[in-house]
Amino acid sequence: MKMLINVAETVVADALRGMAAAHPELAVDVENRVVARRDAPVAGKVAVVSGGGSGHEPLHGGFVGPGMLSAACPGEVFTSPVPDQMVRAAAAVDSGAGVLFVVKNYTGDVLNFDMAAELAQDEGVQIAKVLVDDDVAVTDSLYTAGRRGTGATLFVEKLAGAAAEEGRPLARVEAIARRVNDTSRSFGVALSACSTPAKGSPTFDLPAGELELGVGIHGEPGRERRPMMTSGEIADFAVNAVVEDLGPRDPVLVLVNGMGATPLLELYGFTAEVHRVLRERGVAVARTLVGSYVTSLDMAGASVTLCQIDEELLRLWDAPVRTAALRWGM
Repeated sequence: MKMLINVAETVVADALRGMAAAHPELAVDVENRVVARRDAPVAGKVAVVSGGGSGHEPLHGGFVGPGMLSAACPGEVFTSPVPDQMVRAAAAVDSGAGVLFVVKNYTGDVLNFDMAAELAQDEGVQIAKVLVDDDVAVTDSLYTAGRRGTGATLFVEKLAGAAAEEGRPLARVEAIARRVNDTSRSFGVALSACSTPAKGSPTFDLPAGELELGVGIHGEPGRERRPMMTSGEIADFAVNAVVEDLGPRDPVLVLVNGMGATPLLELYGFTAEVHRVLRERGVAVARTLVGSYVTSLDMAGASVTLCQIDEELLRLWDAPVRTAALRWGM
């Protein structure tokens, strides 16, 4: 596989140097692997910090900025960041109002954020944690005990970030993040495998003419493999899996997310099918976001995330945000 890199060993550091060059509003510590708001800490504001393995961009560094994350910790490709990064990030952005850790449910992330929380608390930083586990495809996987954390991470970070921006206390920001996770579900589909810089070739075997239903963002297996399906057939399967698990009673936020190599032409066509299935199921749509936000390197495919919302959460979704990857209202 041809890749636009120097060498695999420096791919994350090189990307961080590029982010620093493109976004002077961010404080990018390449050596210590922390991306933070340049104006942090913001007096009286709860800080929201997340992180995870690289290869899922713009998650998480692309979501740092007013209205969303205070800081993010990028690990190596598909590898959790280490506790020292998280402690350093928490200390850099803590104003004294506390720090919320948003953690995707992958074993390495959970263990390292737990350790970081203990270390940060020993240093006098008040820490709360929220685990994101929205993927309905499988219960356990190669990387997790329980459901995987996927597209709902964006919803949790945006809505908790908006609440923190309003000056809400840590307990309230944490409660909103938990509510968003509890009312969100996701399902992903892979049309091709991804290739890591270190391996330089597909990380799993997905024959031509087949697709993986319920794939994870690291290429973990899903529910089943089938011969290639149409966009409408994939939407039927994915949306029905999410709706049957979520059972939404209120309008929903919809994220149609590209896995990294799916063009917007295809994503918008898929979005039309997703809306069709939701109409057929009697599910009202409040807002829809389309694009590649929670990716898996160069994987072709898409995921669907629904979040059941009320007036408060919709207002927080519409609140201004200014990050590298999400910008509106400012």
